Amino acid sequence: MSRKLQFIITVFSLCLVGMLLLGAVNKSTSSPEETYRHIGVFTEVLSKIKSEYVEEPDMKNVTLGALNGLLESLDPYASYLSADQFKQWQKTKAEAKGWTGLVLAKRFGYVAVVDSVPGSPADKAGLSTGDMIETIQNVNTRDMPLAYAEMMLLGDPGTNVELGVLRFRNPEPSKIAIVRGPIQWPAVASKMLPDSVGLVQVSTLEAHRLADVTTAVQNLEKQGAKKLILDLRNCSTGVPEDGVALANLFVSQGRLAFSVGQKVAAQYYEAAAAKAITKLPLTVTTNRGTAGAAEIAASALYDSQRAEIVGERTYGDAAIRKAVVMDDGTAVILSIAKFHSANGKALQDTGVMPSVPVADLEPAELNDEEGAATPKKEEKPKSNEDLILKKAVEISLKGLSPAEAQAAQALREAARKAASEHGQDPTLGPLNIPKP
Repeated sequence: MSRKLQFIITVFSLCLVGMLLLGAVNKSTSSPEETYRHIGVFTEVLSKIKSEYVEEPDMKNVTLGALNGLLESLDPYASYLSADQFKQWQKTKAEAKGWTGLVLAKRFGYVAVVDSVPGSPADKAGLSTGDMIETIQNVNTRDMPLAYAEMMLLGDPGTNVELGVLRFRNPEPSKIAIVRGPIQWPAVASKMLPDSVGLVQVSTLEAHRLADVTTAVQNLEKQGAKKLILDLRNCSTGVPEDGVALANLFVSQGRLAFSVGQKVAAQYYEAAAAKAITKLPLTVTTNRGTAGAAEIAASALYDSQRAEIVGERTYGDAAIRKAVVMDDGTAVILSIAKFHSANGKALQDTGVMPSVPVADLEPAELNDEEGAATPKKEEKPKSNEDLILKKAVEISLKGLSPAEAQAAQALREAARKAASEHGQDPTLGPLNIPKP
């Protein structure tokens, strides 16, 4: 299929999604008849492409391209898999023992890097948030289902996978060969900084890391820590509920988050006093690689006024996903519910905004309890200082400046205003969240 036809299909898909979303938020056009009218437009355009396009198109590819464009517009983590692809995806996920460590989403039709898990093969290769994967094993990722791309990166430890990568900091595409490694999750790292500031670095919430966070905090308190910094930069893995549990370690009461979907009842997550482990003043650091469960934790700590957030806006991914299987064996993997901050914002749509913005030039490098260093991103700009950590320490010791306090207050007021308007999810219209 030509690039021109691909472009036409993608643009049309975006327009169709726009019409559907408009119908979702406008009660006067939300009837089933109106939805079917939009589908009729889609069918008519496909018919015209088949009969009028300059050459006979492959209608299977045309339809697949339209479906992928539709899903990406709704949900950058959604996928449509053929029956064979879905069976292969299930088998690979169950059997694969090797990985690259890449966390992915769809952007502009291509596969984009959300994060490279610290210490993983992808991290050591220098891949980082915002990089675009143009090809996997010389297969173009344009309109490739996200789940299929993730599957192609799995395999046996020691095997190679070749990626074609586009970087904003280097516009020339490059080929990178990554050797898959065994699936290993980075340890929680902790360190005492000057002036009795304890630093806890959480790079994943997989593999029961909550217990490790508890141990790290308790050890720092025994060493005399009077303030804490929770570093959630490049923390993009873990189930959403663990993000709630992480926040609960520092918050003893109040709502932490809630999840809700079109057909999924609202579930509220409240702090349990018995699960809180410390009352020490807290500062949280985030960056573009903070996603999923870590975003839920950061949002809960900020909304409860338990911590200021220093760094960059988080990526935007906190949802419950499932594979919906069709009668013909094909499947759609999509979000069925989104996690929201306590004030009603859908984190997948907005991410978490820091109260004190600072650009992340280079991640912090800590030694964990076993002495293993967290690898640095090899191709990021070099800096003698970790600016986000430096600012977090300053906030911990001195608090916000008047200007920073004013900006943080404005951010909280904007959140309250959004909450008073019931928080609109653009894919579902007014949520009308019921009271618990």
